[in-house]
Amino acid sequence: MPRVSNGPATRRRRKKVLKQAKGYSGARHATFKKAKETLTRALCYAYRDRRVRKREFRKLWILRINAAARMHGISYSQFTYGLSKAGITVDRKILADLAVNDAKVFEELVLKAKESLTQAA
Repeated sequence: MPRVSNGPATRRRRKKVLKQAKGYSGARHATFKKAKETLTRALCYAYRDRRVRKREFRKLWILRINAAARMHGISYSQFTYGLSKAGITVDRKILADLAVNDAKVFEELVLKAKESLTQAA
């Protein structure tokens, strides 16, 4: 019985890896072994960082809201507590955008939050 080499499948697999490694420097885009090592690591980082990106954006939004709220004399935690007491449900992404781009609307939200805090006390 003749020996089966499995050449076409191996070539396809290698071409797929080398195609994904396009743009890497040095032997990393040309040599299969180096390309495979680098690609495995890169895909791990990509998977991890898709989740990290969400955390980092949330931190950024909180930072921006806090800075804008403190300009109006209230801390971030008091501001969010006041908004929840007032029954205003706006997510952090929108609040951060308002803080940066629409200061007047953000100021109105701060006043609503302060008002609901004084009513509760």
